[in-house]
Amino acid sequence: MIKENVIARLKVIVKRALCKFGYPPDMKKLATKTVLKQAEMIASELV
Repeated sequence: MIKENVIARLKVIVKRALCKFGYPPDMKKLATKTVLKQAEMIASELV
């Protein structure tokens, strides 16, 4: 199980990357949620 502080850190990293590459502000929340869901799926396959 992923700890909450790791999830929070990933959110910050994803949001910064989206800003860096000019992602539309109104779509950042959905994109962040999608990336975190993908990361959870990958992490579950590695265990």
